[in-house]
Amino acid sequence: MPSLLSTMIFRRHCDETALSVAAAYRFDSMQQWMVWCTLAAVLLLSAGCTTPLRQWWRQGAKVGPDYCRPVAPVANHWIDVDDPRLVMQSDCNVHWWDVFGDPTLDQLIASAYQQNLSLRVAGMRVIEARAQRGAAAGNLFPQSQAFKGEYSRTQFSRTSFGSIGGIFPGFPRAVDGWSTGFDMSWEFDIWGRFRRTIEASDAELNAQIESYDDILVTLIADVARSYVDLRTFETRLDLARRNVTIQQGSLELAEVRFKEGDVSGLDVEQARTNLAQTEALIPILERGRRATLNNLCILLGTPPQDLDDWLTGQASVPAAPAEVIVGIPAELLRRRPDIRRAERQLAAQSARIGIAEADLYPQFSLTGAIGVSSRRFTDLFQELSTDGVIAPGFRWNILHYGRIRNNIKVQEARFQQLAATYQDTVLRANLEAENAIVDFLQSQLEVKHRQDAVKAAQESAAIVRTQYRAGSVDFGRVFILEQTLVLAQDDLAVAQSTVATSLIRVYKSLGGGWQIRYEQSYVGGAPDPFTPTMYAPIAELPAPSSDSDDNEKSQQKESDEQESDGQDSDDQDSGKKTGDKKSNDDSSNPKADSDE
Repeated sequence: MPSLLSTMIFRRHCDETALSVAAAYRFDSMQQWMVWCTLAAVLLLSAGCTTPLRQWWRQGAKVGPDYCRPVAPVANHWIDVDDPRLVMQSDCNVHWWDVFGDPTLDQLIASAYQQNLSLRVAGMRVIEARAQRGAAAGNLFPQSQAFKGEYSRTQFSRTSFGSIGGIFPGFPRAVDGWSTGFDMSWEFDIWGRFRRTIEASDAELNAQIESYDDILVTLIADVARSYVDLRTFETRLDLARRNVTIQQGSLELAEVRFKEGDVSGLDVEQARTNLAQTEALIPILERGRRATLNNLCILLGTPPQDLDDWLTGQASVPAAPAEVIVGIPAELLRRRPDIRRAERQLAAQSARIGIAEADLYPQFSLTGAIGVSSRRFTDLFQELSTDGVIAPGFRWNILHYGRIRNNIKVQEARFQQLAATYQDTVLRANLEAENAIVDFLQSQLEVKHRQDAVKAAQESAAIVRTQYRAGSVDFGRVFILEQTLVLAQDDLAVAQSTVATSLIRVYKSLGGGWQIRYEQSYVGGAPDPFTPTMYAPIAELPAPSSDSDDNEKSQQKESDEQESDGQDSDDQDSGKKTGDKKSNDDSSNPKADSDE
C-alpha cells in the first residue's frame, strides 16, 4: 500500500521528473540486455555449440533434422507379371467400378460418397487439422497482444496514513485511477521452434487428408462388394427356388409310381428329403440377403430399409472382365492413401524432434506496453498521461537435469517407430495386392470348371429323370444327381461372386477410387484446401412406411370420399360452403394430393 501511495504522489506532483527517470532507466536496461545477450553468445560458443550453430545456419535457422523419406521395400514387378490378363498401365483406372457396366452400382457409389457419415467425420478431421495448422502459424507473430482498460478507486485509512495530510496538505483520502493501453509479448523464433511446429502441422494436415482418401477407397470397395454379395444372394435364391420346383415334380412322380405299385415308399421319402433340404436353403439365403442389404444402407448413410426403388428387379452377379490394370508395384507409394498417411506422420514426427531440440537453447523475447493513465478521466488523454515500457529478455533452461535431452531421445525413438511402421505398411500393401491378384486370376479358372460341372450335372439329372419315368433306374440315382445339381449351381454362383469381389480387392489394394474427389464438387466433408467444406443434401431414398401410416392414409381417403358423397345431397349453398372449406384445407396442406 505505501508503494501504491508513493506512485500516486509522483503521478500528481512529479510527472515530468518521473518521465525523465523512467527514460534513463529504460536506457540502462537496454544496455544491460545487450551485455547479457553478448554473454549468452560467448557461453554458447565456449560450451562447444559451434557445430550445432553451423547446422542451425545451414538448415535455415532451424535446429533439428531436416526430413528425408526413408527407403521403402517395394518389389520390382508382380509375381504374375507374365500373365497376359495383367495390364501394366501406368495410371490406374479411377472409376474402376465402371468395368462392371452396372448403372445401379454407379448410383450407389455416388450416393455413398455424398452421404456416408464416416466419410463426413474424416472430412471434419481435415478441417480440424487445417485450423490447427493456422493456429500454429499464428505463433510466428506476437503471441500475446491485448488492449486493456481499468478504473480503480483507492481509499486510505486515516489511522494508518493520518500524517500524510501534514506532509501533503489537501491530499484526498480516496484516490481514483484511470488507465488504458496496449501490451504485447513476442518470443522470437530464433531456433525454429515455431517453424518446426508449422512443419509438423502441415504434415498432420496432409495425413488427415490421406486418412480421408483411405476411408473413401474403403467405402467404394465396401459398397461394390456389398452390391455384389446382394446380387449373389438373389441369384442363389433364384436357383434354389427353381430347384424346389424341379424337385416337387420329382416328388409327384415318385408318389404316382408309388400309388401304381411300381416303386416302394423309399422313393417318396427320398424325394421329400431332397425337397426339404433344398427348401431349407431359402431362409438361410434370405437371412444373408437381408444382412447384406442392411449393411449397404449403413454405407449409404441411411437406416436399414428396402431399396426397391434402386434395386429394381433381379439382376445377375456383376460380370468382371478377364483383364485388370495393375501398373507396377512401385506405384503403390503414390496410389495408396494409407502409405502416404504413414509417410506424412513420419514427417510430422521428424519436425517434433526439432521442437524438442529448441528447448536446449535460450528463448529471446520482447515485451512492451504503451498507454495512458491518470487520476481524473478528463486528464486521461493528456500528453503527460502517457506511459510505456519495453523489456527485451531471454530465458534459458540451464539446469534441466536431463529432462530436455531425454525428451529429444523420446521423439527420436518415436521417429524410428514410425519409420518402421511406414516400411511395414508398404510391405503389407504389396502383400494385399499380390493376394488379391492371385485370387482374381485363379477364381476365373474356378468359374470355368464350375460351369463345366453345372452343365454336366444338368444333363445327368435330365437323363436320370427320363430313365426313372421309364422305370429303368431307381430313385436313389435321381436323389443323388438332383443334390449334385443344387450344389453345383450354388457353387457356380459363389465362384462368379468371388471373381467380382477379387477384382474389387485388386483395385482397393492398388488404392483406386479416391481420385474422384478431384473431379466432383467437395461434398461429404471432402478436404478442399481452398474452400470450406460444403455438404450436399441427402439423396431421397424410399422412407420406410409403417402400417399405422398406411391405415391413416386409407382412413383419410375414405373420409374424403364420404364427405364428397355427402356434399352431393346437400343444397347448393351448403355445398358451396363445404367446397370452399375443402379448398382452403387443400391450400394449407400442399401434400394432400400427393399423399392421396
